[in-house]
Amino acid sequence: MASRELVSDPNAALRQELIAGLNGGNAHARFEDVVTKFPAKLRGEKAGLPYSAWQLLEHIRIAQNDILRFRNNHDGSYKEMKWPDDYWPKAAAPDSEGAWESSIASVVSDRDAMVQLVGDLQQDLTAPFPWGDGQNLLREAILIIDHNSYHAGELLTLRRLLGIWPVG
Repeated sequence: MASRELVSDPNAALRQELIAGLNGGNAHARFEDVVTKFPAKLRGEKAGLPYSAWQLLEHIRIAQNDILRFRNNHDGSYKEMKWPDDYWPKAAAPDSEGAWESSIASVVSDRDAMVQLVGDLQQDLTAPFPWGDGQNLLREAILIIDHNSYHAGELLTLRRLLGIWPVG
């Protein structure tokens, strides 16, 4: 029955699919699955890859937060960040357990904020923002889905190279 209802309301179906994509887990591991129980001593290891787990986690956090700040630029206070310098942390490892956990919490919180926006029927998915150059909520949600799943895949690959996947 639910699938018939979705067919009759393509807007609701699109919102539902976007939310599922933001939460992850359809065709790939969820963000939470690849960052949970990541041994502290390995968070700064690169295992032959260009970035460590910490750098990937922070990059996800920084980029996603930038997307939300841009989307919420109602007062014009958004400042464009410099690519790539402002999007990647310099340090290979977090300076504390708290930094790792805080970064994860921020990713989840910002993702949940985007889920709320996408699920809000008062939000037009396709209306261009009054600022920017044509961006809209649909594009920004897809950008987060694409970006986060790409880098979650890199985190999973890093875990495999470090011998800590699957999580036991």
